[in-house]
Amino acid sequence: MFKKVKPLLMLITGLSFIMILTGCSEMAIFDPKGPNARTLRDLIMFSIYFMVGIMVVVYVLFTFVVVKYRDRKGRGDKDYDPDMHGSTKLEIIWTVIPIIIVILLSVPTVNALYELREPPKDTAHKEPIVIHATSADWKWIFSYPGENIETINYVNVPEDHPVLFKITSADSMSSFWVPQIGGQVYGMPGMVNELYLQADEPGIYEGRNSNFTGADMADHKFDFVALEEDEYQAWVEDTQENSEKLTEETYEKLMLPGTVDKMTFSSTHLDIVDHGIDSGVYALKIREKYGYEQDKHGHGDDINVDELEPVKEVEIEDTQEESGHHHHH
Repeated sequence: MFKKVKPLLMLITGLSFIMILTGCSEMAIFDPKGPNARTLRDLIMFSIYFMVGIMVVVYVLFTFVVVKYRDRKGRGDKDYDPDMHGSTKLEIIWTVIPIIIVILLSVPTVNALYELREPPKDTAHKEPIVIHATSADWKWIFSYPGENIETINYVNVPEDHPVLFKITSADSMSSFWVPQIGGQVYGMPGMVNELYLQADEPGIYEGRNSNFTGADMADHKFDFVALEEDEYQAWVEDTQENSEKLTEETYEKLMLPGTVDKMTFSSTHLDIVDHGIDSGVYALKIREKYGYEQDKHGHGDDINVDELEPVKEVEIEDTQEESGHHHHH
């Protein structure tokens, strides 16, 4: 009975796999809005189609063998050979095939990795905008050294313009990811990882930390805002003229674990500390200065968040109200 339903079970499995792929089409990574994300989408789809092809071949061969060599009346024992030895030819074939499969998957993967290390080819004539993306539990800090601007929990970029993100962290290891714009890159204290991104069209795209970092990791998000060129330039000029400068005291409070609203400043923290070199020492010293209780790893279950709320939320929000410029438009 089981042998009779095996082909049906395989058909159901195949249809289920197709339905899963159909559901994947609704995911952000399958709706790319930038060259980096398109390269990754194409690589993922190539891998999926390749694996589906392998699955079809295996299922067809499996069905053929089950049907052709099944035990049935009239066969007798004429095909039974208990002293049969292995086939060297077959063993070579099923050893070589996996090697070919690995090579066919490796070549486009390596090509994509090298391609993503360079600026997008279609805008290679444009000078990339450099933005430092710094993670701090649980907020994103974006510094524009060329424009002398710093934003919290959002980043504005012009469409069709390459942007070089220099990614690091002030404390725990995070992962910078904007699914519709490009792949994820880790940010770690004491080092800088680079990532070229570009948005093809205006819009607000969700970015996040995709690496688990504790209590408020689910809220460790930011808006990746692509603006038209003239709108972006207007925002830069308005921010430089009207936003408050980032004080060292305000930045110190940003080092305390917790979440804050979007903020905008007309100066950066790069003159205060370079987290790409600091290795997390600065954040630890600031938390000690403000009486933040932490374990030997810098954060843990023994954190007393309630005692820090007046520093973390009220005082920082007062700074936002004074600046009057903590929105991305």
